[in-house]
Amino acid sequence: MKKPDAEQYRWFTWPTFLALIIAFSMVGLVIAQNPNERTVKPGPSPQDKDEINKKDGKIWVLDFKFKDPRLVKVDIPGRGQKVCWYLWYQVINNTDKPRRFVPDFEIRTTDTNTVHKDQILPKVQKAVIRLEDPTADPDDSDSGFYKIKNSVTIAKEEIPPSQPGVPPKTVTGVAIWDDVDPDANRFSIFITGLSNGWAVTDPIPPDIEPVVRRKTLQVNFKRLGDKFNQKSGEIQFIPPASWIYRAATVKIPPLGIANKDDAGKKE
Repeated sequence: MKKPDAEQYRWFTWPTFLALIIAFSMVGLVIAQNPNERTVKPGPSPQDKDEINKKDGKIWVLDFKFKDPRLVKVDIPGRGQKVCWYLWYQVINNTDKPRRFVPDFEIRTTDTNTVHKDQILPKVQKAVIRLEDPTADPDDSDSGFYKIKNSVTIAKEEIPPSQPGVPPKTVTGVAIWDDVDPDANRFSIFITGLSNGWAVTDPIPPDIEPVVRRKTLQVNFKRLGDKFNQKSGEIQFIPPASWIYRAATVKIPPLGIANKDDAGKKE
């Protein structure tokens, strides 16, 4: 048998060997950087009036990918230095048509019973972009790899449908809060806008107006530690995520003019 020619392996030097080790290490690092990313697939709810994401069906639902909420300290103009909470997320459209995502994010603490709505805070958004996408210019939300949007800018364009057999098209956003109760250790985040599903239920006495409920994603978390030393790593997801129908402040259209494509029905 002919011995291998040394010329064949001249390229395989020690510097090359070390470079390969570093390259493989970097691959492992990229994978390890996002251990808490989770994807919630569309799921049914008892109030659904049709199968979800069925071709020509009434109810569509987007996929939702998120990281556990994180904390960032920012000096907000007019408010001073604040410990802000933010939720990095991505939406994926696995339906057959473009869909518009008009999000509403709400934190409800279950131990201190407080409610906190997502806010548009440009300086906080810039701080989040610096942390989550070093390739971006914080002054240009359309730059960088992720092009991180807030709850207003993400609604400006429809989410394009992903195609089978190719990587999904993701749109990245961030929800921000600067007023979460520091004494709270258990909370839920409710995300509305991922679906067009809605239902109308009878009034809850003493109210006389029917209740409009929208298909909503609920994700639950717990926070370890105390309010004096808040850290991102102390916030942990409590599975499972759930699809529910939740009361919303939406007026009921007059009878006879409702959109025939709407997904809601009177129960």
